Amino acid sequence: MKPLLYIYNPHAGKGTAQRWLPQALDAFTQSGWLVTAYPTQGKADATQIAIHLGGSYERVVCCGGDGTLHEVISGLMALPVRPVVGYLPTGTTNDFSRNLHLPRSMVSKLEIAAAGVPRAVDIGGFNQRYFIYVAAFGAFTDVAYDTPQSFKNVFGHLAYVLEGATRLASLPHYRLRVEHDNGTVEGDFLYGMVSNTVSVGGFRSMPSREVKLDDGLFEVVLVRQPQNAAQLQSILTALMQPHSTEEGNGNGTVIAFHTSRLTVTCAAEMPWTLDGEFGGAHKVAQIENLTQAIRIVHGK
Repeated sequence: MKPLLYIYNPHAGKGTAQRWLPQALDAFTQSGWLVTAYPTQGKADATQIAIHLGGSYERVVCCGGDGTLHEVISGLMALPVRPVVGYLPTGTTNDFSRNLHLPRSMVSKLEIAAAGVPRAVDIGGFNQRYFIYVAAFGAFTDVAYDTPQSFKNVFGHLAYVLEGATRLASLPHYRLRVEHDNGTVEGDFLYGMVSNTVSVGGFRSMPSREVKLDDGLFEVVLVRQPQNAAQLQSILTALMQPHSTEEGNGNGTVIAFHTSRLTVTCAAEMPWTLDGEFGGAHKVAQIENLTQAIRIVHGK
């Protein structure tokens, strides 16, 4: 039998992983896996388990939210040979799962995790850390880790919207220099996102035809500091709709482009979020696309 490591977060979302544990073990066993199950014990625990145990398994299945997946893959990136990853999303918003075309029912998701065919995906390198689908700074980026879990459980991704709406009166902004494949952008920005996903915070970030998980390119969105209420409204409208503005000269209020790497420089330390979790404060962020670094199981 083939060895499979099942890392699950018993507290993610509404405790779905805990309730489905017997069915998960049965589904994996029926597919020919010898399963080791590990419930995470606290923050960053999944990373340490992935580092110390992941190399001994052919497949590592992660059950939890995007934060748990982030921890698992961050650990696996430290290994010279990385196992295939399966993902059972049971968090609040589950942004990354939208890229994988997973079925709706948990039974079908278990079948995919156990027997699905893996595909390579790009991983983001961020200074000495990693991200799977988004690195972001500025307005609303702390909502995911500041919003109480109980609030998320009741209201779902609406919790992020409601929490974010309270920030509009005091939007921070940063003076930045952003160097990328095709040039440099400078100015005052209130928000920036480097992503490899069709969804961030439950909202579509780029048209799906422009997002390819294995093409070696990020989708980047930068939002300049608005000068008046009309500009703020246009920014909110743009962020709520899929956009495909290829803007290289930095003159637009909302700038979007593709790049394989970028360097973001700020005069002061600027806080970042990586896959919805706090990623530290940095004056310089060196971000690179690690092309096809992980194989992850997709749906149809």
